[in-house]
Amino acid sequence: MTVRPSLQLQDKWLDALLPIVEDEGWTDHALTLSAREAGISSEEKALAAPNGVADLIERFFDRAEEEMLETLATADLSGLRTHERVAEGIKAWLAALAPYRPAVKRASTRGFLPWHAPDAAKRTWKVADTIWTAAGDTATDYNRETKRGLLSAVLPPIVLYWLDEPSEDDLDTFIEKRLQNAMKLGQTGSKFAKPALELLDRLRGRG
Repeated sequence: MTVRPSLQLQDKWLDALLPIVEDEGWTDHALTLSAREAGISSEEKALAAPNGVADLIERFFDRAEEEMLETLATADLSGLRTHERVAEGIKAWLAALAPYRPAVKRASTRGFLPWHAPDAAKRTWKVADTIWTAAGDTATDYNRETKRGLLSAVLPPIVLYWLDEPSEDDLDTFIEKRLQNAMKLGQTGSKFAKPALELLDRLRGRG
């Protein structure tokens, strides 16, 4: 598959940026240092990341999703129930982010948090959609929006908990409880779920 030049440049730039982010954060200064180190010209910078830091943060999380899908493609999920497949998707996504935990922490100050910010809402929804799709969900009606909206609501506390580096067993338990809470909320019906989804839509720029 041919990769767009801008994506190739993004990856080259991001590879040079990530080691710097831990100390510098997702800053314009870090972008300048990493572009210089990667040998990326001003013209290439404009092609790779016209929106600067935001584009490279987006690519950072996109790569984690891609790695998550690669991991799930080699896993046998056939014997798992739907919520167990969703949990496996979450854990595979976090595993992809694990080598860059400091970068995730730093991203929290540049748009990944607070979670109600429009960019963060869009990003969280995209992750939730990818996880549900990988879990085999093919719904196209309101149920699809509900599932993704509820997962979007539980991903932030899961990431915050994961950032504190819990044990694998504790993380599994935390994820299971959050998913159980989401399922219970979904069972309360549209009276509560619909307003929450409408809010997410507005944050995502769809309302």
